[in-house]
Amino acid sequence: MKPRVEVVALDCLMVRLFDEIAEANMPWMLAASESLRAAFAGHLIDLVPSYTTLMVHYDLTALNPAQARELIAQALIDLSPNAGTSGRCHVLPVWYDLSVGPELSLLSQRSGLAVDDVIRRHSEREYQVFALGFAPGFAFMGLVEEILAAPRLNTPRKKVAAGSVGIAERQTAAYPVVSPGGWNLIGRTPAKLFDRERDGYSLMQPGDTVRFEAVSHAEFIHLGGDDTPLEAQA
Repeated sequence: MKPRVEVVALDCLMVRLFDEIAEANMPWMLAASESLRAAFAGHLIDLVPSYTTLMVHYDLTALNPAQARELIAQALIDLSPNAGTSGRCHVLPVWYDLSVGPELSLLSQRSGLAVDDVIRRHSEREYQVFALGFAPGFAFMGLVEEILAAPRLNTPRKKVAAGSVGIAERQTAAYPVVSPGGWNLIGRTPAKLFDRERDGYSLMQPGDTVRFEAVSHAEFIHLGGDDTPLEAQA
C-alpha cells in the first residue's frame, strides 16, 4: 500500500490507499478513517470513504493545505488494521420474483444458470459495504460472483421502487428510496434502509457486511413489503 494525496478542492484532499477494489482493502480503509478522524479532530468537516479512497474535507480557517497534508502523513505512519474493529452484519430479507426483479431472467440467460440458482448464489454470499452514495442510504456492496456480474442497463429506468435489489457489474445494492436507476433488478427487500430518525440515517455503513436472505411472498408481505409490480409503479 502506497498512499497518495490528491487535491479535490481548496479545502478538500483525497487520500488514495489502493488502485483496485478488493474486499481485503476494508480493514485498512477503516483503520485509516479512524486515524484521520483522530488526527484532524475538531478541524475535520467531513470524511467520506469509498472503495479505495478517503476524501478529507477540513476547516480551511484552521488549517492550510500544507498543514492538512502533514496531518494526513502523520496519521498514516505505521498504519495497521485493528483486529477489533469490524462493522455490523445485516441480514436483509428479499423476495426474489420476476414481478419485482425483471432482470432475474436476463441474469439467468447470461450466466447459463437456472433462475433458482441465480437466487441461491446471490443470497448465499456475504457482501462487504464499501461506500454510501448516489441516494441517501444507498450502500454499494460487493463483490458479486463473476458469473452473476452484469453491466448496467443501457437505458436507466425513470422510477425504481424502494427496496429494489440489483446488480451492476460485480456490485450489488438495494435502493433505499424511490429513484431513477439502471441496475439489474432481481428482487425487493422490505427493510427500511434510510430513516431520518436513525443515528447516521443509513441502516448500513462502510465496513458493515450484508447477507441477503430469500423469503417467500407471504413472509415479504408480513414484514411490510410492497409487492406492487415494477411495471405498475412506472
